[in-house]
Amino acid sequence: MNIFDELGDKKTVFQDKKFLDHRFLPDKLPHREEQIKSIAKYWIEALNAVTPPDITIYGKTGTGKTAVAKFAMKQLREAAKGQDINIRTEYIRCTDYTTEYQVIARLCQQMGRDVPYRGWTKAEVINTFRNLFKKNAFGKDLILLVVLDEIDILLRNDGDGLLYTLTRTDNVAILSISNYVDFKKFIKPRVRSSLRDREIVFPPYGAQQLVDILEERSTLSFSNGALEDDVIPLCAALAAKEEGDARYALDLLRTSGELADEKDSDLVHGEYVREAKDYIEHNKITDIIMTLPSQQQRVLESILYLTKRKEEITSGRLYEVYKDIARGDTVSYRRIFDFINELEMLGLISTNTVSRGRAKGRTNIIDLQCDTAVLEDAIWGM
Repeated sequence: MNIFDELGDKKTVFQDKKFLDHRFLPDKLPHREEQIKSIAKYWIEALNAVTPPDITIYGKTGTGKTAVAKFAMKQLREAAKGQDINIRTEYIRCTDYTTEYQVIARLCQQMGRDVPYRGWTKAEVINTFRNLFKKNAFGKDLILLVVLDEIDILLRNDGDGLLYTLTRTDNVAILSISNYVDFKKFIKPRVRSSLRDREIVFPPYGAQQLVDILEERSTLSFSNGALEDDVIPLCAALAAKEEGDARYALDLLRTSGELADEKDSDLVHGEYVREAKDYIEHNKITDIIMTLPSQQQRVLESILYLTKRKEEITSGRLYEVYKDIARGDTVSYRRIFDFINELEMLGLISTNTVSRGRAKGRTNIIDLQCDTAVLEDAIWGM
């Protein structure tokens, strides 16, 4: 018997797992109606053949930013059907396309122009892109709405050239998505003045809001009666502690169901949720640490060392321990501050500035934000 036939016949608590994938776009987005309307009130200009203003949306991971942007794109396309207007909406994830050249080339490809990802000059790619905005055979101007997801990654890697190009191209409106409210520090004043964006903030989901989201998805995903009563509230409570992360809540629920299948259980029990939490956290931290440069791994190992010794972690004390761990292969004290900022952006640590009084000034205190046992396995198990 084929191994896949054998596995396919195994009993399961699921009806269809796809509804628990955070990339699945449902027909409605509970508790994000206000944010959808905020985007729509700007984008409605496109239906009147007017280029909308640029928009920036902020929020922590798992607060529905990408889903809302894609939902609004879908709704706009539906509203534009049958109307005598030429509107395009394009989505770019800046983790996949990390330079201005790659993004512009991708936009050209999505809009029917065969542009290679390498080999042309930047000017050739930009000119090809801008030629798309010449009037079509019916004399209608093209209006392009570009969603740039995780734009902070592109700005850190490649600077603000992409925004400079897009803001200086007629009939282009940008919707930028970022997890970080301070990402504009990567944008030079001349570009920021052209952006003139409207800002929309996505607050974290509360525990009850997460319950609503999970209950709606679970009816589509699980067999009837497969969940114990405490499973969804527990997933929601744990995710609410993770700054209201709906992705994490969905991942918990899905992994809990997979654990039930592994244990050959007809029911998803509450205890499986806690097992799922440990499994997810371990994998998440391991994946992050394995992709860190070696110097950042050493800084994180130094923070772990000081945390286990219950020492207050200042940047000065951290640098002392880091030099011992690095054994001569060190970076400068100034560079350590960059590493601290990057580890904080990844959610592995937090920093807090405290005052030591007039004589000693202010000091940054560093705290670990993940379980020490999980971090030990990730660092020392590599």
